[in-house]
Amino acid sequence: MMLERIHLAILQEVEKQGSLTAAADILCVTQSALSHSMKKLEQQLGTDIWLREGRSLRLTQAGQYLLAVANRVLPQLTLAEERLRQFAQGERGTLRIGMECHPCYQWLLKVVSPYLTAWPDVDVDVKQKFQFGGIGALFGYEIDLLVTPDPLHKPGLKFEPVFDYEQVLVVASNHKLAKFEYVKPKQLLHEVLITYPVAIDRLDIYNQFLQPAGVAPKRHKTIETTDIMMQMVASGRGVAALPRWLVQEYSSKVDVVPIQLGQKGIAKQIFLGARETDLEIDYLKAFIELARKPSASLFTAS
Repeated sequence: MMLERIHLAILQEVEKQGSLTAAADILCVTQSALSHSMKKLEQQLGTDIWLREGRSLRLTQAGQYLLAVANRVLPQLTLAEERLRQFAQGERGTLRIGMECHPCYQWLLKVVSPYLTAWPDVDVDVKQKFQFGGIGALFGYEIDLLVTPDPLHKPGLKFEPVFDYEQVLVVASNHKLAKFEYVKPKQLLHEVLITYPVAIDRLDIYNQFLQPAGVAPKRHKTIETTDIMMQMVASGRGVAALPRWLVQEYSSKVDVVPIQLGQKGIAKQIFLGARETDLEIDYLKAFIELARKPSASLFTAS
């Protein structure tokens, strides 16, 4: 066999580690054995995979193509081996959930708790950082389900809406905007807007509210955790845009109020995305069905 898994693994590790020596250490082979294996492959293929530039290596066009194959194929092989090992040991598997929704952890907990009870032989793992974004993580077999408010409908993926919510402005209860039924974009001209560390073009308050009106806030500040964000808003350090259900969850702990964004408000949905080929896996299907149940959508009350 000309192309073997070890060749793909070598390519991937050399790219990650930056040198043949470091890659050889990770793969538990000698550098000479690694070099010999790749040299033999180059001879069989009739083309170079690397070009040496001093002490460093640069991938040729053929090498770049093989690296792309390695990045796509190796995660699938690893997942297949893990699943088969689990079957052999009588286990069901692990449901790996990716989060592209910072405030959705509270909702996810309400789904995961009954799910773990109903499926005692399935583990749940949650990831928030992906090499190529959430969609890439699905295609790359890093995750099995993606929680996102902004689905990208691509061939091979299916997105199921699981609940509706409203995106609102959050202000301190003594803030001058707190008395309004809804706010207009220009009313945020002199405000510090606090958001999660997400690209501006993916923030609803920008792309559905401020930018269409040609308005920008006085300052934009990012904070990773919801708890700190709510404390900052309650202390008058800024305003934020969050789901109404999340504000209601916090309103008993911090002095904040939700206000509608614009006269019509901003309606949103949370989706669960999966690979179409996985939709018949019983424990994955069961998670989606459980997420759709009203008991999982306790935050949808207005």
